[in-house]
Amino acid sequence: MAQDAKHSAEGAAPRWALVVDLDRCTGCQACVIACHAENNIPVVGEKQAAYGRWMHWIIIQRYWEGEYPNVKARFMPVMCQQCAEAPCEPVCPVFATYHNPEGLNAQVYNRCIGTRFCGNACPYKARTFNWFEPEFPAPLTEQLNPDVTVRSRGIMEKCTFCIQRIRRAEIDAQAEGRQPADGEIQPACVQTCPTSALVFGNLNDPDSRASQLARSHRSFRLLEQLGTNPAVIYLKGGETNV
Repeated sequence: MAQDAKHSAEGAAPRWALVVDLDRCTGCQACVIACHAENNIPVVGEKQAAYGRWMHWIIIQRYWEGEYPNVKARFMPVMCQQCAEAPCEPVCPVFATYHNPEGLNAQVYNRCIGTRFCGNACPYKARTFNWFEPEFPAPLTEQLNPDVTVRSRGIMEKCTFCIQRIRRAEIDAQAEGRQPADGEIQPACVQTCPTSALVFGNLNDPDSRASQLARSHRSFRLLEQLGTNPAVIYLKGGETNV
């Protein structure tokens, strides 16, 4: 029976998920920098950030735990939650955002007309609006990732779990007649995290590390009461047992 279940899981479409261990996160923001470099995200500058026109696909939320003087700073990376019941999808008038078969909230940038309806509908505020034409003067053009388009102004942007890396690994695995191995696909944030606080994997594979961590007694999802069923699972901080 267990073998049959494993074969069934292998044959099913994956649901990619990200597990974030809040006990391991130090708030270093290495994941934010890696995300910028991988996905050609421009830096808007201090002045525009003061207007709320920041451009990050990952935000490190800081909160305090305990009472003075025994206070600890805690950090929570927040990105697109890749909801199974995504409130951003039905409000888009041009279907620029949709749910793909692998459980990701995909974004078609050349279809987006910048209504920002999806950003208003997102309860996690994980989408950003591209206010300006990005500028990458030479030689900064040499650092751009050729696998990711450079978006023009007037569109909504968000985390995609580095879908270009997912597709590359899937194509390579298909050419070799196999399924991608657990841990073979690593988004930029996962690859860069110095404390291994981020784990990426297939939630539909019961043997994957991400799936096992998601079943931990420490696991929770942001705003679970909304019923959006995110694919980003957090592990509570302050506990040592998984």
